[in-house]
Amino acid sequence: MTAIALFFGGKSSEHEVSIRSAKNIAKAMPSSFQCLPVAITKNGSFYLCDYQAFVNSSDNAKIEDFQQTELGVKFGHKHPFFNLITGESIHVDVCFPILHGTLGEDGSMQGLFRVLNLPFVGAGVMGSAAGMDKDVMKRLLIEKGLPVGHYIALRKHETLDLTVIRKIIGYPCFVKPASNGSSVGVSKVKEEADLQKACDLAFRFDHKILIEEFIEGREIECAVLGNSQPRASITGEIIPGHDFYSYEAKYIDDKGAELSIPAKIPDDLSKKIREIAIQTYLALECEGMGRVDVFLRGQEIFINEINTLPGFTSISMYPKLWEHTGISGNELINKLIELAFERFQKESKLEIHV
Repeated sequence: MTAIALFFGGKSSEHEVSIRSAKNIAKAMPSSFQCLPVAITKNGSFYLCDYQAFVNSSDNAKIEDFQQTELGVKFGHKHPFFNLITGESIHVDVCFPILHGTLGEDGSMQGLFRVLNLPFVGAGVMGSAAGMDKDVMKRLLIEKGLPVGHYIALRKHETLDLTVIRKIIGYPCFVKPASNGSSVGVSKVKEEADLQKACDLAFRFDHKILIEEFIEGREIECAVLGNSQPRASITGEIIPGHDFYSYEAKYIDDKGAELSIPAKIPDDLSKKIREIAIQTYLALECEGMGRVDVFLRGQEIFINEINTLPGFTSISMYPKLWEHTGISGNELINKLIELAFERFQKESKLEIHV
């Protein structure tokens, strides 16, 4: 039986969301796979968890409620994960990271899996890193001629030029960490007096932040699945119940936003958004899966971001979009694992020695 190590938790601000996503994936995983839940604590320790305790835990459960065996890693071994107490190797065929945010979605874990020579689900190092850094992401998209809104990137040592903000960005605007997710550290700034406070908040989560123009329009999302020849799902719309699609609206308040699937937009616009989603995915060297979020203002489309490890909670858009497109949860997990093997086999054929 193929053993799938499902990695979740981690040191990011999205630790709790990751646990919820992993639990839903574990429940949806086909019975032909052996699911090995691997929790990463907030201090970075790896624990193999009891499967039943994990899937039956409450939504508010912490890793300590189901952690079982602390794991170590041996580099250069066929089976690199092992029980730290007994030394016994843990057989893993595929790694499935569902580590949202820093040190999970940014290429860090993907690099580890590559060094360990293990297949893994989702984007590789390049796609993960480019998708995580919204400044780098936007620059790459602009180079490809894809539509993004006006923004300014600011580092901690740089001076905030209010004149430039007024002229290029305007108010209201959004301030966010360059490399974070789930709207953590994001503020909607309605007047200049509140800008510095928003910047201070964003700088708590990153050394580089973005100040983006507010695009008053509809929030449309599209799921993408595949490696070199990806396909796009139908589109869905986020209708926030809050001032914007905040962390609380996404994961805590079940009435924080309404999901409209399919999005109630003309077919030609839906088709164009799906095409842009695939172009975005390929421009950023993504593989496996990704969710592309855009703003729709009239007939204009602006790419907001890509999420290379999208949420899999009970209210997450990515699995819901595929479900409405005709791919069930079990089928989606199976396809993601197939894509991981496909890429691994392709990369295994490359020569690395002269």
